[in-house]
Amino acid sequence: MQTTSQAIKAYAEALPEGATLSARELLHLGERAAVDQALSRLVRRGELMRVKRGLFALPVKTRFGNRAPSVEAVVEHIAKSTGERVSQSGASAANLLGISTQNPSRQVFWTSGPSRHLKLGAQSVELKHVPSWQLRAPNSRAGHAFRALAYFGKSEAAQALRRIKATLNEEEKRELLSLRASAPTWMAKELSALASLQ
Repeated sequence: MQTTSQAIKAYAEALPEGATLSARELLHLGERAAVDQALSRLVRRGELMRVKRGLFALPVKTRFGNRAPSVEAVVEHIAKSTGERVSQSGASAANLLGISTQNPSRQVFWTSGPSRHLKLGAQSVELKHVPSWQLRAPNSRAGHAFRALAYFGKSEAAQALRRIKATLNEEEKRELLSLRASAPTWMAKELSALASLQ
């Protein structure tokens, strides 16, 4: 007969990379105390990683040894399981668009959920709560441009928008303009100026 640890490990191995586990979703495999003990045992043996208190992920086996699952996969799974909206932070968005060369020392994602820190091996990841308007179009280049503009702020907006405009095609510019209704006044004003330059 399988032990609780073996059952949890088999369950985790059937999940896609980046999927997270918590004791609550493993109660079909044993009593809460047994599940908690098994999770601790698996972490001590390196067969599971503690992402944050109460949340675990399976390391990815490679020919060079185990590595942490990809940050993006873990964050995407958390967003799906909690129902929150998550996107790249404004600094990361600016970097993705090539309008900033600053490389953040840790990965930051903006979320509609609570702020929290995750640990994936040596990587520190921050999920930072932001107002919902900053999470519009989370996976498009226009959405990244929108967040980058918010990141640069009112004082650098005009200059940042000139650099952003050069990175977008016509369709992406139209999508960016469509986001201005949810933006704060200063940002909507800058985006309206972009419309007049079309």
